[in-house]
Amino acid sequence: MGFHKRLEMRDIFHDIFAGEPTDPIEAARRHARAPARRRFYERASVEERNGGFALLLDGRPVRTPAGQGLVLPSKALAEAVAAEWQAVPEFLDPARMPLTRLTNSILDGVVAAAGPVRAEIAKYLTSDLLFYRADAPDALVQCQARHWDPLIAWAREELGACFVLAEGVAPVHQSEHAVSAAAAAIPHDPWRLGALHSITTLTGSALLALAVAGKRLSAAEAWAAAHVDEDWNMEQWGRDALALERRDFRYAEMGAAATVLRHCDGT
Repeated sequence: MGFHKRLEMRDIFHDIFAGEPTDPIEAARRHARAPARRRFYERASVEERNGGFALLLDGRPVRTPAGQGLVLPSKALAEAVAAEWQAVPEFLDPARMPLTRLTNSILDGVVAAAGPVRAEIAKYLTSDLLFYRADAPDALVQCQARHWDPLIAWAREELGACFVLAEGVAPVHQSEHAVSAAAAAIPHDPWRLGALHSITTLTGSALLALAVAGKRLSAAEAWAAAHVDEDWNMEQWGRDALALERRDFRYAEMGAAATVLRHCDGT
């Protein structure tokens, strides 16, 4: 491929994916302002190269917004990303390409900053969603316990982390031993780490993310556990269409993270 063609490909990917917002409302506003990028390729494929599996569009390698080759650690993951590109209709919409966005963020961010990313996940373990319980009404209290108590027990029995629970929102101190024991399960591999970070920020719970990574929960089960309060409120007061739209967008992000975890086992 000539220099100018490579430059054009790099600029296209930078324009499409650089700084892409994760909030669906902001994403919609941005794409309403900017002209849509028409699909410019016929076929997305995978080729083994550079110690991994590269995404190719019409035989040309793809680069991340930071200019790195979009090379995945497993063939299955690369094929999943290629399938996302192959499924693009007439126009490219980054909001509908969560797996590509996540792989970009891992390659451009997590690989070079694994330590800070691990530290950020560990910080969630000091104030995890699952620690803070409602004191009323009783139906909500029971619903939280049904979803969350087995995970607190799992953390104690499998990770050696004994966490303290609290009612309400007043801060509760977690022991350094409990936090360190759970943090030891945070992966070092940048791909699994990036997926774990995504699940943590999406759910507000590092324990839920660790449970998915450890195959204690499916992504769908973790998602349901993360939305116990929201679902209960909707049952009482009705469904919020805007909240559900945002939730669907974020669930697609959750699915992308689960895909990375599933296809990076043993890599």
